[in-house]
Amino acid sequence: STTESTVAVETLDDVPEHVLRGLPEDVRLFPSAVDKTRLGVWATKSILKGKKFGPFVGDKKKRSQV
Repeated sequence: STTESTVAVETLDDVPEHVLRGLPEDVRLFPSAVDKTRLGVWATKSILKGKKFGPFVGDKKKRSQV
């Protein structure tokens, strides 16, 4: 007997609007290269070392919470 599991795939519809609005101009969300069921953060062009962007919008989490 084979067991089929349904794996939920994260899509842009799952991302809160404030997150999408807060992305820098050259940063996009696309399927992750690490986990195909999740979205990953991708740069559409090189980001110079030391480049700052923000502000951070959302709830800050402790490392143990993520």
